[in-house]
Amino acid sequence: MPVDPNGVDSLNLAQTSPRDWIGIDSSVADVDRIVAFLTEQGTFRFPALPNGLFSAAAGEGDDFALTGYANIWVRDNIHIAHAHWVIGDKAAAVQTVRAMTDFYRQHQHRFTDIIEGRAAAREPMQRPHVRFRGDLTELPEKWSHAQNDALGYWLWLTSKLAIAGDLVLEHEDVAVLVLLLKYWETIEYWQDEDSGHWEETRKVSMSSIGVAVGGLREFQQWLATPEGEQARAILPEVDSLAEGLWQQGITTLGKNLPHESGPSGLDTDRPHDAALLFLMYPIDLWDGAIFEEILADIRNHLLGEYGIRRYLGDSYWCADYKTLLKADERTADFSDNLDARDQLLKPGLEAQWCIFDPILSVIYGRKFQKFGVVSDHELQLFHLRRSLGQLTPAESRFGAYRCPESYYCEAGKWVPNDITPLLWTQANLRLALHFMRATLAGAESES
Repeated sequence: MPVDPNGVDSLNLAQTSPRDWIGIDSSVADVDRIVAFLTEQGTFRFPALPNGLFSAAAGEGDDFALTGYANIWVRDNIHIAHAHWVIGDKAAAVQTVRAMTDFYRQHQHRFTDIIEGRAAAREPMQRPHVRFRGDLTELPEKWSHAQNDALGYWLWLTSKLAIAGDLVLEHEDVAVLVLLLKYWETIEYWQDEDSGHWEETRKVSMSSIGVAVGGLREFQQWLATPEGEQARAILPEVDSLAEGLWQQGITTLGKNLPHESGPSGLDTDRPHDAALLFLMYPIDLWDGAIFEEILADIRNHLLGEYGIRRYLGDSYWCADYKTLLKADERTADFSDNLDARDQLLKPGLEAQWCIFDPILSVIYGRKFQKFGVVSDHELQLFHLRRSLGQLTPAESRFGAYRCPESYYCEAGKWVPNDITPLLWTQANLRLALHFMRATLAGAESES
């Protein structure tokens, strides 16, 4: 994400708290200075493999290797690629999606085996894999691959890039996208228990269903283009299949939102989950009363001093996590049983994540640009300042101006967790600055 750093007053920014870099009277030039400065500092460095895929984090050392974050996550890669696309680096986005699609072409038997009954969807390792090596080979260790949101993100961005004319889909690409639809029909994704964004206990999650619905919407729009005939040549009834799947998802969302899961009286019921933010941006699924209720729920129930909790009762990177668990245990697959990890959680000391404040800033910024309500601009600024405040300080063991995955409580002090920098956080912060620039550019053009 190149930025011209000419004219950046590095000394001034370096001597000021990042939270104070931007305020209500800031200008486009101020945002440009921030972006250029952070680019100089390496904050927006996205090291990619030759095929265009991104590891989840850019850490080093033996402990980092044990986290598994050097591997490829579909979800993270799509969010990172989308951020590149939005700010104008189309080539990077296309290369990432191209590699992702190549992976599923090479392993399309994961779809057909379940569609044709040779494998059971109840076994996550039999499902299409959503975490793999950078060379497009599958990882052998047990993982919670039942994640419809990850597949939905892939369908969503692939379709968007194709609609825009930035990605040319080959016949084999379209064939595997059609297989995804048939797979979702087989497993009845609208009532399928998956591990979702957080790769944990399987449940029917609105955040997973919503991403799938967003992907189906974009795919249907691609079907309406001349290139969509490729899909009909493969499956003549693809239009009705896509429409039916989309309608099933919309109906389920309408019955259950604003809850992430439940209420059904089950242990998996969850009224609030920050993953629902991604249905607002980047998926852009809806607006209106439900939109406002989810925003209020997350700000009222999950907002912390340092970041935003994924959900109440989240034990991942809970207080003193590194003391309580060995390095190879901290990012293990807990999808079958969270009980042991949940027993480590001290009430109110869930990790506070850094991927959500920038997305809230984007959401409020887009609302302000659409409706002109001043309070939305104030909230856009509030969450952007929080996002900048989450950057690591100069004395951090990770170096200055790095984007953590989350802050957790260690010996009574809130510090970045070991997954620093997280590329997904970097991408979201870059988007928040991009949309703040757009807000300010609009205001300056009117003055």
